[in-house]
Amino acid sequence: MTKLVRPTWLRGAWLAAALVGACAAPGTPPAVTSTTTTTVASTPQAPAPTMPPATPAAPATAAAPATASAAAGAVPSEAAVRSDTPSGAQYVIGAGDQLGISVYRAPELSVPSLPVRPDGRISMPLIPDIVAAGKTPTQLGKELEERLKEYVKDPIVTVMVSNFIGPFSRQVRVIGAATEPMAIPYRDHMTVLDVMIATKGLTKFAAGNRAIIVRLDGDKRDTIKVKLNDLLKDGDIDQNVEMQPGDTLIIPESWF
Repeated sequence: MTKLVRPTWLRGAWLAAALVGACAAPGTPPAVTSTTTTTVASTPQAPAPTMPPATPAAPATAAAPATASAAAGAVPSEAAVRSDTPSGAQYVIGAGDQLGISVYRAPELSVPSLPVRPDGRISMPLIPDIVAAGKTPTQLGKELEERLKEYVKDPIVTVMVSNFIGPFSRQVRVIGAATEPMAIPYRDHMTVLDVMIATKGLTKFAAGNRAIIVRLDGDKRDTIKVKLNDLLKDGDIDQNVEMQPGDTLIIPESWF
C-alpha cells in the first residue's frame, strides 16, 4: 500500500485556514474597517449688527395716591380731627364751670375740683393765673402742658368739665312766665321741649301761645313764634322748634 505525503507548504496553509475559520463566527463575513476623514470648511461669520445708543430711562413718577382702604387705616392727626369736627360739637368752657385737672404722674399738681372764676380764669399749683373761658378742654390742657414744662418733664394734662354752664354766648335764656326762669347751657339739638322741661313748664298766668324766640345772627335779629300751650297740652310736635346757642325764649303773661 502506497502512503500519500503532502508537501510541507500545503500543510502550513491548511493549518492557517483552519485556525482562521475557528475564530470567525460561522456565516459571518470578515469585518472591513474603513476610516473616513471629514473636513469642515470654516465659514466666515457676518459682522454683528450695530445697536442704537441706549435711551435714558424716564424719571420715576410719584407714587399713586393711597387707596381708600389704606386711608381708612391711617390715624388722622389732631389738626385734621379738629378741622372735621363741627364747632357746635366742641364744648367751650365758660365762667362758673367746674373743672377737674389731672397731671399724669404728678398728683401734687392735680386739682380734682376747680371753679372757673367770673373773669374766666383759673389758678392751680405752679400756675397762678391762666384764662380758661372760651377754650375747649383740649385747648386748655395743651396750654397747661406748655406752662408746666418748666417744672415737669413731658407733662400730660387732662381737663375734665364736671359742672356745665358754658359761656354766655352759648347759653339759652328763658324769661317771663316760666315756673323757673333761668339760663341753660346749650346742648346739641336742644329743642323748645327740652327747655320747658328744664324750667319746669309754664305758670298758670302764662300766655304760652304768644311765646317767641329771639335769635341773633350777627347784626340781624330774628323772631320765631312758638305756641307753647299747643305743644305742652295738645302735643303739637310741629311747635317743638330746635334751639340755637344764644337764643332767648320770651313767655308773656295773659292779660286776664
